Amino acid sequence: MAVRLGKILSLAVALVAPYVIYAAEDAPSTPHDYASWVNPFIGTANYGTTNPGAVLPHGMMSVVPFNVTGSDENRYDKDRTWWSTPYDIRNSYMVGFAHGSLSGVGCPELGGIITMATTGEVQPNKCDHGSAYEAEVAEAGYYATTYTRYGIRAEATATTRAAIERYTFEQGGEANILVDMGTALSNESGAMLRRVSDSEVEGMRLMGTFCYTSQAVFPVYFVARISTPAKSTGYWKLQPEMTGIEAQWAGDSGEYKLYERYSREIMGDDIGFYFSLGEVEAGTEVELRIGISYVSIENARRNLDAEIGSTPFDDVRQAARNAWNEKLGRIRVEGGTDEERTIFYTALYHALLHPNLLSDVNGEYPSMEGGERLLAVDYDRYTVFSLWDTYRNVHQLLTLSYPEQQRDMLRSMVDMSKEWGWLPRWELYGRETYTMEGDPAIAVIVDSYLKGLRDFDVDAAYEAMKRSATTEGKNNPIRRDIDPYIERGYIPVGWFAADMSGDNSVSHALEYCVADHALARLARERGDIAFAEQMERRAASWRNYFSKADGTMRPIALDGKFIEPFDPAAGANFTNAVGFHEGSAWNYTFFVPHDIEGLIKIMGGEKRFIASLKRVFDEGYYDPTNEPDIAYPYLFSRVKGHEYLTQELVRRLLDENYTTQADGLPGNDDTGTMSAWAVFSMMGIYPDCPGEPYYTITTPRFKRVEMDTAHGTITITTEGEGNYIKRDGVELGGRRINRFRISHDELIKAKELNLKLY
Repeated sequence: MAVRLGKILSLAVALVAPYVIYAAEDAPSTPHDYASWVNPFIGTANYGTTNPGAVLPHGMMSVVPFNVTGSDENRYDKDRTWWSTPYDIRNSYMVGFAHGSLSGVGCPELGGIITMATTGEVQPNKCDHGSAYEAEVAEAGYYATTYTRYGIRAEATATTRAAIERYTFEQGGEANILVDMGTALSNESGAMLRRVSDSEVEGMRLMGTFCYTSQAVFPVYFVARISTPAKSTGYWKLQPEMTGIEAQWAGDSGEYKLYERYSREIMGDDIGFYFSLGEVEAGTEVELRIGISYVSIENARRNLDAEIGSTPFDDVRQAARNAWNEKLGRIRVEGGTDEERTIFYTALYHALLHPNLLSDVNGEYPSMEGGERLLAVDYDRYTVFSLWDTYRNVHQLLTLSYPEQQRDMLRSMVDMSKEWGWLPRWELYGRETYTMEGDPAIAVIVDSYLKGLRDFDVDAAYEAMKRSATTEGKNNPIRRDIDPYIERGYIPVGWFAADMSGDNSVSHALEYCVADHALARLARERGDIAFAEQMERRAASWRNYFSKADGTMRPIALDGKFIEPFDPAAGANFTNAVGFHEGSAWNYTFFVPHDIEGLIKIMGGEKRFIASLKRVFDEGYYDPTNEPDIAYPYLFSRVKGHEYLTQELVRRLLDENYTTQADGLPGNDDTGTMSAWAVFSMMGIYPDCPGEPYYTITTPRFKRVEMDTAHGTITITTEGEGNYIKRDGVELGGRRINRFRISHDELIKAKELNLKLY
């Protein structure tokens, strides 16, 4: 994700202390049990916004524990500050499982359709029916905890589009299963519930207004089925003015109403449904199976029946682990410490969560910005394209070792452009949220294309790219401030943002330069030379922002002059700075990955370039928690003789920002982007420019890395001890090369990269 209120807050508090957490075993039970190295609790503090819920690779379904701050053992704290994840390891009060939540985003969204097991009277309000909890276990595809208030062991596992939960009533009692449609992270609350039978309920809930954008609203549908028919069922509806901690049980005349089983359907806000099972013996197990869909209730039922049906819980759990082992096993490492392997495979796990599936088992999905029911033919439709983040490294990782998923993601983006006219920027379940900057889909598609992944409608993709790069701003939802960028070569402050504190003109333009450079490469590949040259000129317009007096990028006023006053450090720590989004001028000055040679020249040569880049790190301007400067450590390798600084900094940043603790991510994971940085960096290669098929080499953390690709297995090995690569120590396919940057084609063809260390 991109908008990071939590990251702002995280800089104002000290790092959380290490947590005692219960994850999978410390070492794999077999050499191929890669999932045993995954610790899903990593990133659940320090606003990493990941969660320990059960989910499959790129799964539509996720079953996430929803916890909030408790003022005592079994009481919801009404002052709890909501954030963008259902789970934070520092919280203490569980209100149930949320279904279909996101991982590592910086705005509140989803976290709806809450299921909770209780005993005693049915208490609809989450302020009353939640519980303290203990004995958490989280593994890839599995989560469990015990609700101490009720003595209930709650377990969850998942398939791609469905889930199964097992509740063990260890102390017996009057057992209930609650389905809460009023609690969520989403800003919408409208819902519908319909009782199907004593063991099944179906319904719908509205989600949306992501990052508080009113246009991104969409429905999610579900079917929930319990293994034991209920003795009684019914609905509730909380009264709007009484949904806080003050709401107490008052029967039919008070703060909420219970509607008995003769009511077949209910609609509105803050509604719910209950299955009451009557008195059960100690040790009774009850399973809840739930399927979801973004198309219809019928499809939610199809998804549930096709993927789980009557399959026992333990079989679904094992299948989930097998699915994770297959995906994680595409990249195999040898050597390193147990901690390093845990960091690596957990990072890979996080990088494989999004984008996630949108199409149902029958191939149907909701069209982009239309909601029409369409059919994905010969591919899976994906969603949650947090592209301002993931275009830098996640899609390069998928292209390398998961090309079948990346191909379908390319097809998904191109079909979105066919459905509403434009490639996505930050798409969420068929809605464009217009979050963040630039035109990042272009670089993703071109990057994959140049690496040989071309099994998609390239013609349609190219036309969509040209459309966003040439359409005037008033008719261009992706580049609304494109007019001055085309006419002047820069976007002046105040052109688009009336509020100067929210002006991100420099950030916008630099992102457009990267996109236009990628588009120029594709245009040349297609023989569209005149257009390629036009895009190349645009891609070089970043030079207009460079102030030699400051040595940084500097915003330009409407009169064409640099703004006054100006502080290059303003905007650090996510404070506002005119011209820059989520950063300072220092965080953006080196964000010219497509023209580092030009940047070196305009800065006055290699010495000044290196000195200025070192200053970013030496004076604390570098921000490891955010995307604009994420590739800065690798830029030292663009100047011969300074590659050691890349190797030194990457090692240091990994050690300082990635651990096995709950706060073991540098901040918001951004749908896997921060994790993908660690994956590449620990393997010893990094894709240093979106849209260019190149990698910069650094020192791996392992003696041997094997990556399965569409072209065979690539092996990266090291010889000797030490943290640095010898100047003449890079061998590609057995041939020594005197450089630390290689092309994708070179790596694929050579298949072997050997690095000699000192």
